[in-house]
Amino acid sequence: MRNKPVGASVYGVDIGKTRFDVAGLDESGVIVQRLKFRRETLLAFFAAAPAATVGMEACPGSQWLARRLQALGHKVRIIPAQFVKPYVKSNKNDARDAEAIAEATTRPTMRFVEVKTPDQVDAQALHRVRERMVKSRTAMINQMRGLCLEHGVALREGAGVFKIDLPKALGDDANELTPRMRRLLAELFEDFLALDRRVVDLTREIEAMAQSDDRARRLQTIPGLGPMGATALLAAVGDARQFRRARDLAVWLGLVPRQHSTGGKTVLLGISKRGNGYLRRLIIHGARSCVLHLDRSRDRLGRWLDQLQARMHVNKVTVALANKIARIAWVILTRPGALYQRTDPAFA
Repeated sequence: MRNKPVGASVYGVDIGKTRFDVAGLDESGVIVQRLKFRRETLLAFFAAAPAATVGMEACPGSQWLARRLQALGHKVRIIPAQFVKPYVKSNKNDARDAEAIAEATTRPTMRFVEVKTPDQVDAQALHRVRERMVKSRTAMINQMRGLCLEHGVALREGAGVFKIDLPKALGDDANELTPRMRRLLAELFEDFLALDRRVVDLTREIEAMAQSDDRARRLQTIPGLGPMGATALLAAVGDARQFRRARDLAVWLGLVPRQHSTGGKTVLLGISKRGNGYLRRLIIHGARSCVLHLDRSRDRLGRWLDQLQARMHVNKVTVALANKIARIAWVILTRPGALYQRTDPAFA
């Protein structure tokens, strides 16, 4: 092997599609090696290198590479890209990016991304593909409703009623739809039905995944968390042990106030909206459903919700409940066998 390891204690890897830049630091933080590899030679280098800490940015391919390097005995640290940027000195290039990653990896206060298992990656892929298809389905409905309005045909909102209204409009000879528009809408409707069936199939697969996982079943005992939310949470955080306490999970999800404080004066703004936006949206929608439909006389959260709603807007109550749901989920994930008890044991 042309580029042999020289015993660096920390490596920074700048990931590309086919080219990887590597910077090695010794124990004092001095750069001792700068290397460039293609994909097929990178793993051979780390297989020959002594066990070290390897840092890389969170990006497509980082999870796969992290698992491969862990299997070779290395300690892997994945860093969010925004935390690496302050360590890039002068002009940006791949070699300096690798040096910045290596330096950021050594910082004791740095925050890292947890390495996901293949099952987590697969579950997250299911959710992302389904989300894209739902957006595409909505876009198709909006386009067809707009085309119908150009000919004076108004259809109701919603995917369910759309599947009833459009065939009726196509079969109504009394409206002003032209033959060409009827043919075009009929073809678009066939595409819509195929996409709708695919969304249903993915939803059923996610629900079956939730039913077969003990952690997902226990998460679903929490009000507002169903199969979608439970599996998305598991795909994103795994066993949640990377969070030291429950509030850290809520912070990671962006369910806490954004802060802009200076001079000893605390200024709290709206929620930070950091982290996984898709997961945060699922939890907030579940919390909104609870605020509207939860039987507050039979659930331990009922009195707390009543007290909140008496002094603040319902939207703030919804986000506060979402924050509490995230904290309860952390307890269930970190304590084997734990369940949400709807009735307070003291008053059962």
